[in-house]
Amino acid sequence: MKNFRELKVWEKSHLLALDIYKMTAGFPKEEQYGLTSQIRRAAVSIGLNIAEGCGRGSDSDFKRFLYFSFGSACEVEYCLLLVHDLNYLLSDNYSEIQNQLEEIKKMLSSFIEKLNRKS
Repeated sequence: MKNFRELKVWEKSHLLALDIYKMTAGFPKEEQYGLTSQIRRAAVSIGLNIAEGCGRGSDSDFKRFLYFSFGSACEVEYCLLLVHDLNYLLSDNYSEIQNQLEEIKKMLSSFIEKLNRKS
């Protein structure tokens, strides 16, 4: 069993989720149950799946949850594009969050490849 708190990719995912929550606090009220909820759930899902994968018994199970995290990161990426295009998010904020997300996706991809080489 691995401790997810020791993984840099989990730490960065946690910080991203916190930033997403702060960012979405200013979204229009009519988006509370729409885009606000969707992007928050997707952002939280990245770290949740890393944590859950760490609690699994094998590297293959862990890798499967890393794939789920990667999928959630892609979902956040699209939501970010959408909220930016809807002018809910300034370009500077969009770029900052997008850079964080790209780093997380690269880290997840590298981690998955490492586990693929192990098996």
